Amino acid sequence: MERISLGNTVFEGSNNSYLIPGDQLTLVDVGVSTDHVRSDLRNGIEAAGYEIADIDSIVLTHWHADHTGLAGELQAESGATVYAHTADAGLIAGDEDAHFAETEMRAQRFEEWGIPQESLDELTDFLSILNDLMGEDVDVTPVEDGDTIPAGDGELEVVHLPGHAAGLCAFAFEGNSGREAFIGDAVLPKYTPNIGGADLRVERPLATYLDSLDRVVDEQFSRVWPGHRDPIDEPAERARVIAEHHRERTGRVLDVLSEHGPADAWTVSAHLFGDLSNVHILHGPGEAFAHLDHLVEEGVLSRDGNEYALEDADVDADALVAVPETKR
Repeated sequence: MERISLGNTVFEGSNNSYLIPGDQLTLVDVGVSTDHVRSDLRNGIEAAGYEIADIDSIVLTHWHADHTGLAGELQAESGATVYAHTADAGLIAGDEDAHFAETEMRAQRFEEWGIPQESLDELTDFLSILNDLMGEDVDVTPVEDGDTIPAGDGELEVVHLPGHAAGLCAFAFEGNSGREAFIGDAVLPKYTPNIGGADLRVERPLATYLDSLDRVVDEQFSRVWPGHRDPIDEPAERARVIAEHHRERTGRVLDVLSEHGPADAWTVSAHLFGDLSNVHILHGPGEAFAHLDHLVEEGVLSRDGNEYALEDADVDADALVAVPETKR
């Protein structure tokens, strides 16, 4: 397997694409559709001794442009079969209904969150640029949890890990150190993957993501290969650390409401993260919303219109976010 590092000036951190040699030459994730990234990917494939036309399969961990942007043009050049989870297939394929539904959800959430007009204008400009980086439409073959995909001289098992995106999947295989996986942005080595803003279609984003972190621990992967930066050699421990981070953030959200009174998601976000720009205008209130929504469902907060208020000031945040036990 070859890891190809791809430049990324749109989001934090370089992207990874993974080339799996064998009878079924397979590419996992492809990077954003820019000339620089296109060159990085083509050079990496050629350095491994292959051409674009040799690719048999393209496997996409989730629908975000920095993972899927070049899939359409690669498919057109190679005839490769492109696989993605059913929940994300429509967005990747360029289906008008899927994109309209996602756009409608954005408008609803932005109003609910209370994003001020100046910031909303900046975000709208950023998202229009992002749409241009999605690349060409793709003919997607949908997959579900538990399916297997031929790759290299073996196969990949689909492991659905929603949260950061509704259709985010890991693709598991038997590696040199045991069971490994290409894990996309479900778990990252440096940053905590955004929830709530990264995919507005995800219902109960925090609870959904915590369940996925539990599954990462249960799968007992020996190593995972993320969508950004370096491989993670103790993925269960990394999943536990990320869950701890969300427990701490839940406590901070409760502190904000205790100190400042009822507030909407944008106001809570401002207390958590300060001033925001470009994509963080989406991710900041989205992250705040994920925690506020979780606390409403747990009966700790009430919601009146777009504002959230504490129902009980004496709350144990640790009891509201479960941190998985790692197996050693």
